[in-house]
Amino acid sequence: MSVESNGGLTSVDRALQILELLRHHRTVRVMEVAEHLGVARSTAHRLLQALVHRQFVVQDANKLYYRGPAFLTAGFGDDRIPVLRGVARAHLERLSAVLQETCHLAVIEGNGARFIDGVESPQILRVGLRIGMLLPAHITAVGKALLAELSDAELFALYPRGLPGSPVEANRRASLRRELATVRKRRYATNIDESAKGVRAAAVVVKNSDGLAVASIAVAAPSTRCPRSGLGRLAEHLHEAATAIEGSLAGTGPGAHGRNTSSPKG
Repeated sequence: MSVESNGGLTSVDRALQILELLRHHRTVRVMEVAEHLGVARSTAHRLLQALVHRQFVVQDANKLYYRGPAFLTAGFGDDRIPVLRGVARAHLERLSAVLQETCHLAVIEGNGARFIDGVESPQILRVGLRIGMLLPAHITAVGKALLAELSDAELFALYPRGLPGSPVEANRRASLRRELATVRKRRYATNIDESAKGVRAAAVVVKNSDGLAVASIAVAAPSTRCPRSGLGRLAEHLHEAATAIEGSLAGTGPGAHGRNTSSPKG
């Protein structure tokens, strides 16, 4: 075996070690990867960027790396994902059939909402599926439903410098906290033209047998078909579906769907 090929194998092995690290931790930093692999920061950064290029990893504005869509599609993701998708699928299909709108299933990843499954509306004018996408949690109904389950300290840790985006948004963390308080009070979150113009959505959380939020489900519809006053009606259907999903989750075995909040540093 040549030195060149051996070096190539070493790089592949290190990349696989990063993927394995991300199986157990939601986020990693360059320094944490460097320490885990026993390499220089420059080497860790190069490996992470290669994984970003292939969409196995995504990076946010705070230089944290998360699992990317290719990571989940390839089956390397969180062990909860197959369980949640398998259990929720029939309920999402039923919900979409009743409402004739697009339904989504999502989990929280850092300060992002990862869409892990969905059922598209059969109507010609419809909201498209977002499976595999990671969107800022604070602009999506599924994300806000999950953020509302966090304590102030947990929320602050996700947004230490305020909300990402424009300078105006950077000062909106207090506004987000107030909105999340409203979400907790009425028991559902909304998205009114925030993640996409002309789209409105409502979302509720799905909890495990320990009462921890492990996912959220949403109904998304074109605004022309969904007035603000109609979001509460969507939420009623969502609560029924969430209760059904929770009942199904209770039969999948202990520990299969607990919330993973660990980090490489413990």
